[in-house]
Amino acid sequence: MRKAQQTLIDLIKKFGEVNGEIVKVDRLLNHMVDIDLIKEIGEDIAEKFADVSVDKILTVEASGIPGAQAAAFSMHKDYIFAKKKNPITMKGFFSAESFSFTKNEHTTLYVSKEVLKKGDRILFVDDFYAKGNTLKAIKKIIEQAEAELVGVAVIVDKNDTPDIHSILTLSQLKSAMGK
Repeated sequence: MRKAQQTLIDLIKKFGEVNGEIVKVDRLLNHMVDIDLIKEIGEDIAEKFADVSVDKILTVEASGIPGAQAAAFSMHKDYIFAKKKNPITMKGFFSAESFSFTKNEHTTLYVSKEVLKKGDRILFVDDFYAKGNTLKAIKKIIEQAEAELVGVAVIVDKNDTPDIHSILTLSQLKSAMGK
């Protein structure tokens, strides 16, 4: 088992909760961030994509930022986070709608044309992969920019998706928790 996987399992057992499809990680990842865990996650993602040509890392605010930032530090790459509101300072942008099952709401994601450029090779990093709606929106934004998606990494994949690098899948987590 990889180091980040074991650390994540141990911390979820100690501070988190798994209830069906819901994984509560408020004290680890998406409210308070465990810096040792997030560093290991960044290193794991960097190791997985070491042989992939990546220009920038892309995520979605807010919960995706810690994992993307950790990967960016480990890979020595800049990262972008898609915004959920369009600030008045963002003159030109790419956008796509996403639906969050956790929050039960539609959100439009925005990325400035100043930071995502034609030909950029993008690694998308997020906290969870559930139904794929966020990834679909990100793919639309990358397509609008005429950039290229070269990989996807998530901290927890709820579906064991084969073409997504995950630190942990929900089935692995449930097995480790004895569920």
